[in-house]
Amino acid sequence: MSRTVAGIPIPDSTMARAALAIVLAGEPDILYRHSVRTFLFGALIAQYRKLAYDAELLYVVSLFRCIGLTAPYHGSPRRFEVDSANAVNAFLAAYDVPREDLADAWRAVALHTTFGIHADMPSHTALATLIAAGMEADLLCMHMDELTVAEREAVLLEFPRGPRFKEQIIDTFAQGMAWRPATTFGTVNADILERCDPNYRRRNFCGLILGSNWKE
Repeated sequence: MSRTVAGIPIPDSTMARAALAIVLAGEPDILYRHSVRTFLFGALIAQYRKLAYDAELLYVVSLFRCIGLTAPYHGSPRRFEVDSANAVNAFLAAYDVPREDLADAWRAVALHTTFGIHADMPSHTALATLIAAGMEADLLCMHMDELTVAEREAVLLEFPRGPRFKEQIIDTFAQGMAWRPATTFGTVNADILERCDPNYRRRNFCGLILGSNWKE
């Protein structure tokens, strides 16, 4: 039976339950709760902005958004966002989700940490915008003017952040990227490894230009 949090029903379809089972089996609890809060905040922001959205798709994509940080992807040469995007696409395709929704899901996950483009990204749905907004709300306390205090408290009551969430989520992100530091180039993920890994040295774009084989 579906739960309702802050007036938002949590999808309970066969596909939604299967996605939840995968995430519960493979992700630490801190990522799972972060993912569900991302869905809930995204859905509440959609209501405030009067944006139409597919609740089941938003839920599943929110759940899979961080799966590329988990153990099965250790050793991957790709950015964790791309691994997560590929995983959600493969999952959705098994449920015959329409091709255009698959494309939207892939873009929403692959680009969710690339700030500043979601609102203008070509898309036939608001999925990428809502994934980004939900994530920004949960991690950065953004968009709070689009939520009531009661809504925010209801979400946190059902899916609490827990003590030292800020430090712990950064550490969790770092653990998921520790084996592929090169993939953080040009992304906010470089900030995470720079903070958590004393041996990490971020690549500098200007240095790459100046150090290239061109004479001038």
